[in-house]
Amino acid sequence: MSSCLQAGTARIMSATVRHTGGRWHVSFTVQVTRTIRTPAYPPRTVGVDVGISNLAVLSTGQVVPNPRHLAAAAGRLRAAARTMSRRQGPDRRTGRQPSRRWQQAKARLARAHARVANLRADGLHKLTSSLAGTYGTIVVEDLNVAGMIRNRRLARHIADAGWATLRRHLEYKTTWNGGRLITADRWFASSKTCSSCGAVKPKLRLRERTYTCEHCGLRLDRDLNAAINLQQYVARSGWETLNGRGADLKSTLVVAGGCETTTPHHPPGGSDGDRRPTATRVLTRAHSTATA
Repeated sequence: MSSCLQAGTARIMSATVRHTGGRWHVSFTVQVTRTIRTPAYPPRTVGVDVGISNLAVLSTGQVVPNPRHLAAAAGRLRAAARTMSRRQGPDRRTGRQPSRRWQQAKARLARAHARVANLRADGLHKLTSSLAGTYGTIVVEDLNVAGMIRNRRLARHIADAGWATLRRHLEYKTTWNGGRLITADRWFASSKTCSSCGAVKPKLRLRERTYTCEHCGLRLDRDLNAAINLQQYVARSGWETLNGRGADLKSTLVVAGGCETTTPHHPPGGSDGDRRPTATRVLTRAHSTATA
């Protein structure tokens, strides 16, 4: 950044100082003239399926394990919180001031929480930067994270994974690198659809980690099957893309890319029965100047 300031291609707009986790941080708002970037493989499309057992599974077969930073630090966090609770803290009713040992215990607990947050942010930044700099098109799911967190058994694990942060990073990093981010429809049955023949299962339990198709006999990891379906979502939705030989191709819609619901909302036949689901497209614009 100092070289950009000396060259005159960047200008500091403001600075914010904050104290978090026992450390001082300075955040600069800088106006930078960015050069036009291109991904390493612009024609390639990758599907990204996020989960709990694995943080992300790519359609290429690459598996990104979930480090589970919060679970790894749970014992240290409980010990620090227990120590702080045994110290003499502040009392608003009597006006009692906290003791020095209570303040030290509080700072120790804050540093432990900050370490977990920093480790999680570091892993998500490395993953999203690698994806945005490699592939021209990235397809992710539109997950209902707020509804999934209501499950008390999975809420802590979902929050620890940081799915919303991963998608937010991909939104602006694909714009910076000249790529595009496509968000699949929330009702797109990525896990229930066979990536080979396109058959859709009526039900697929969460404990079933291996997808088995009764029609074509495909046996594949559940998350990898979902990631491949996300990669094929571009072609199934009629988006223009490139085939294996590099020629322009615009595929037609297929029934396998439909909604997860099996209730027919329109009578079969006629104009209403010929309707097909459409894709939700996220438009991004690249600017020559951006504020980071």
